[in-house]
Parts: sequence; C-alpha cells; structure tokens
Amino acid sequence: MTELPDFYPAMPEVVLAFSGLLLLLYGAVCRDAMPRFVGYATVLVLLAVQVLEMITAPGDAVTFSGLFISDRYAVFMKSLVLLGSALAVILSFDYHEHEKQERVEYPIFILFATLGMMMMISANSLLSLYLGLELQSLCLYVLAAIRRDTLKSTEAGLKYFILGALSSGLLLYGMSLIYGFAGSTEFPVLAAILTAADTQAPMGVVVGLVFVMAGLAFKISAVPFHMWTPDVYEGAPTPVTAFFAMAPKIAAIALFMRVLLDPLGGLVEEWRQVVVAVSLASMILGSFAALAQTNIKRLMAYSSIGHMGYALVGLATGTPAGVQGVLIYMTVYLFMVVGTFAVILCMRQHDRMVENIKDLAGLSKTHPMIALAMAVFMFSMAGIPPLAGFFGKLYVFLAAIEAGLYTLAILGILTSVVGAFYYMRIVKFMYFDESHEPLDRWIGRDIGLILLVTGVFTMFFFVYPEPILAAASVAAASLFPG
Repeated sequence: MTELPDFYPAMPEVVLAFSGLLLLLYGAVCRDAMPRFVGYATVLVLLAVQVLEMITAPGDAVTFSGLFISDRYAVFMKSLVLLGSALAVILSFDYHEHEKQERVEYPIFILFATLGMMMMISANSLLSLYLGLELQSLCLYVLAAIRRDTLKSTEAGLKYFILGALSSGLLLYGMSLIYGFAGSTEFPVLAAILTAADTQAPMGVVVGLVFVMAGLAFKISAVPFHMWTPDVYEGAPTPVTAFFAMAPKIAAIALFMRVLLDPLGGLVEEWRQVVVAVSLASMILGSFAALAQTNIKRLMAYSSIGHMGYALVGLATGTPAGVQGVLIYMTVYLFMVVGTFAVILCMRQHDRMVENIKDLAGLSKTHPMIALAMAVFMFSMAGIPPLAGFFGKLYVFLAAIEAGLYTLAILGILTSVVGAFYYMRIVKFMYFDESHEPLDRWIGRDIGLILLVTGVFTMFFFVYPEPILAAASVAAASLFPG
C-alpha cells in the first residue's frame, strides 16, 4: 500500500485550497451570497495562511515525491505574495462597491491565483513548476476580462490569454528539451547532472534553457516579452491591474531565480549573458518608453518593466548577495506599488474614474495628504535617498559590482536617472500646475489606511531595515546550500 505524502510542509497550500473550495461552494449555493463577506473572508484566509507559513516552516523539507520543497527562500517569497494578494483584495472593496461591480468570484479567483503562485515558488520539479504557473495564469486571464460589459477589459483578457498561451508553449518546449537530454524533470537530479565536473552540458539542454527563460521572462514582462503589459494594465479594471503589478510579478521573479540557481546553477555562464541582455533591455525600454505616456496605468506598466530589469541585475550575479538584493528590492517594490495604485484608485472626477496624468494637476492644494503620499512613492521609485526605493537599488547594484558586472551596474544607474524624469513629472503636476478640474473628495477608509501604512514604510525604511535584511540574507543562503 502506497504511503501518503507528508502534508505538513505544504499545510499552507492545503489550507488555501480548501478555503478556496469552501468559498466557491458558498458563492455557488447561496443565492444571496454577499461579495463583501467573501472578500473579507479571503483577506482573513490569506493572512491566516501567512501566519501558518511562518509557524510550519520546517527549514528544508521536500514532499510529494520530490515535487514540492519548503525552505527559507520559499517562506520569504510566499509571505510577500500573500501580503500582496491580501492588499489587492482590500484595494478592490471600495472600487467594486462604487462601480456596482461586486462579484463573489473576484476574491476567489485571487485566492486560487495565489495558490498557484505559492506552488510556483515551492516547485522542485519542472512538472510542479508548470502546474503552479498554469493555475495562476488561468485565474489571471479571467481577472483581466472580468468586466465583460467593457470593451477594454475584454480586449485585455484576450490579449493576455493569447500571448500567455504562446509563452506556455515556449516554456513547455524548453522543458521537454531539458527532460529529453537530461533524462529527468526533478531539480536536484538536474543540478547533479549539470554540475558534474567531468561532463559538459548537452547542447539540447542549453537550447531548452533558452526557451524556458523566454517563457518565464513573459511572466515578469521582461523585454522582449513585454508586449502584453501596457495594453493589459490599461484595459483591466484598476484593482486587477494593481494585483498584476504585485503578487504575480513577485512569484514569477521567485520562480525565475529558483529555476536558474537551483537545477540550472551549473550553467551560470550560459544563462548569465541572457539575463544581462534581458535586464539591460528592460531597464532601457522601461525608462525611455514611459517618457511618452499620458495614461498613468500605462506609465506604471512601463515602470514595472523597468523594475523587473533592476531585479534581474541581482539575478545576473548568480551570488547570494545578488539574490539577497533581489529579495530586498521586491519587498520594497511591493509597498511602493500598493501605495501608488491606492492613489490611482482615488482619481475620480464627477464620480467616474480618470487615468490621465494631467488629472493629478493641483492635487497638493485639493488633496494635500494624497499628494504627499504620491510624491513619496514617486521619489522612492526614482531611487532618491533616504527612501526605501534607494536601498532596493543600492543592494542590487552593489551585488553587481562585487560580481564584476560593472557595465550592467553603470547602465542601471543611468537608466534610473532617465526614469526619475517621468516620476518627477508627476510630482510637478501635483505641486506646480493649476487644477482646472479637481478630483473628487472621495477616498475610501481602506485605501486611506493602506496609504498610511505604505507611506510610512517607504519613508522610514532606513530607520530599522535590519529584520528585512536579515530575513533576506537567510532566504538567499538557502538557495546556495554548498
């Protein structure tokens, strides 16, 4: 009789899956199901799973026949994903109520997408990697097109689905090449084969690696696989865009690093040149393409492309210091993006959402606290000290310099200067331009609380960063057991 696997390391995922099924059953059976109740229940489940993740973290544990791993790295990244998902649900409450778009299935889709992300982060095989990735992707496709009554949302979902299917095909083809030439899908076996001193990696594995990297680059919207990002960010409902910019990006970066540093760590010289090229292209395009944007959601799309380029700088080093820098960067990125989208959700004129950057003109006179919060986030994204964004970039650039990637670090700093222009342009509109049509006074209580917490974190991160730095260091070390 076959023994059951050890469920303890995967207990957070099990709880998340059962909670999602129960909420789905409640929404299907109860005719008068309350969307707000399901939303609050989803937030409570996500926060409870976050606590459970901290409690049950067993160190390094492998279960489900080697398909699933729980280590310090997974715990750190899952915590960010769970926090980002919970904040995305909270951000949507007032928006959906105001737009009369409250739906029971919306938070449930976020719940199942989060389950897929957690499986991605703990993947210990190409099979579990693909399973988690597709569970996340299927939920995101539906979320992008959830407003069926608007053409933009439907178009965003269709574009995301078509290009996502293409990226899945590239990923599967690369995985099949790696399996065909290496003979295994399990990460530890692949690592042993590819790091053997007396063997050279088969050419088929290297080609498969390129296809796998292309599929994963799509998920983080890195250049040249970024083409879906501006249209989907603009077309999707604003809370969905906020979710896309947070948790899925963090999970995809986490998966990218685990795949390249764990099973493919022996091919670091082969994949480093690809990561460097993609990082440079993402930083350059993200900085220059954003200069011409007038829609703030499209600007945030190009901004996220640039931020993923900066995160890839740390990955390109292939060192624990580089990984630590990426973990710190993604932590800071989460709070900056949440705060920025909280401000975007406050952009209303005559009781309707507006998205033009010029609509922020004169915000400092009509909504001084919102303008102050937005200025803090913009300065932080630009990397102005002593705000949190400065330290995020500092650690990845220092790691690049230690690894000898001087050109990458210098060009990263130069593109940061270019990117600072469009961030400062928003500040200029808020503080130096006159408002012809001020924004409504409406601001939800939930959004106000999120603005306060994210603003304080971004401003005062430098006062006591030690807990995050220490946790990131321990998490990074778990990817380098040697």
